[in-house]
Amino acid sequence: MRYTILVVEDRLDSRELLRFLLESEGYRVLEAGNGLAAVEVAQQERPDAILMDISLPLMDGCQATVRIRQSGLSAIPIIACTAYDSSDWRNKVSLAGCTDFISKPVEFRALLSLLGDYLPSTDNS
Repeated sequence: MRYTILVVEDRLDSRELLRFLLESEGYRVLEAGNGLAAVEVAQQERPDAILMDISLPLMDGCQATVRIRQSGLSAIPIIACTAYDSSDWRNKVSLAGCTDFISKPVEFRALLSLLGDYLPSTDNS
């Protein structure tokens, strides 16, 4: 099974880098550059996981997460990605409905490990 990841990031260079790295690992990648687009793409495409930046235009990542959860998509893991790494921020994203948290700059191996915690392995070897 090829998992689909929605990358929500307003910085194009960061979004493109995550797309490249995730696709190199076999993931299908969808993108959104703001919170409103994230909600729309999540509702239309129902990805297997979402990487959600918190500082976004139009609607921040916490608000977008709340809207995604309210639309009935409660089972999708949403991983908050933010440079704001403190217990207050971790609590804020958790209350919004994020499943987990990873600090920016994102260490890619740590991200893959985190995704592996939420997406069942398809390795049959």
